[in-house]
Amino acid sequence: RAWDDYEFHSLKLTKSDTTGVGHVAYRAASPEALARRVKAIEASGYKVIGWVEGDPGHGRAFRFEDPFGHVFEIYYDTVWYEPKEEAERAALKNTASAFTGAAPRRLDHLNLLSSDVTEFRRFMETCLGSRVTEMIRLDNGRLGGCWFTVNNKTYDLACTEEHGGGNGRLHHVTYATDQREDILRAADIFLQNGVHIETGPHKHAVQGTFFLYVWEPAGNRVELANAGARLILAPDWEPVVWTQKDRMKGQAWGLRTIESFHTHGTPPIKKSEEA
Repeated sequence: RAWDDYEFHSLKLTKSDTTGVGHVAYRAASPEALARRVKAIEASGYKVIGWVEGDPGHGRAFRFEDPFGHVFEIYYDTVWYEPKEEAERAALKNTASAFTGAAPRRLDHLNLLSSDVTEFRRFMETCLGSRVTEMIRLDNGRLGGCWFTVNNKTYDLACTEEHGGGNGRLHHVTYATDQREDILRAADIFLQNGVHIETGPHKHAVQGTFFLYVWEPAGNRVELANAGARLILAPDWEPVVWTQKDRMKGQAWGLRTIESFHTHGTPPIKKSEEA
């Protein structure tokens, strides 16, 4: 968990033979909202796994799967974080805990990979009631990427095209910082500790977030990002559409997108899959 995530945990690490994401969990707004979502998911035609017992930090959850092998779950009952030692307790009562290191404030979003972003969009809108805030429309008409939200954040999940032929893969997980300067400081911390810096710090054109991407030791891509004060407050917001020509310009201030950003995902593609 980041220092101001209110729940017992926001990221669960599980011992595995490979990398990637085991499942993605959303918390419903209420027990009634959970029941409505479950009903919508059951009627959606997508794969339903059903109710599972909760993790240590939350109650039972309803589990389902997108067409590309990503497992999702939705729950309501949760465990709020409580500091166990005085050293963990924040000096300010309105802050969940003290912070050290790079000190991101909260879990911000995930970026998943899929071979059909249009179908993934239908999945998100049908099962989770997400709305699209920005998208990439390629010259051939395909969607190259979609950014989704279920609240007033600009996005809490993104989906971009899978170029490696894999299934159920993760592009990156992102933590939000209070300010851009936190990301600059984090870059030095990563450098000092031998963490591979893939690209950044710089500013994205899509969504306008200031970013830094690194690979943690196992190979999963992790982003630190700062979106400033930007929120989507308009109830009738229309998605911003970026063209292929727009994306060929690179990032907001001209940085070219590094090749590995389009090819690296986790888990890695096995040679038999590449063939």
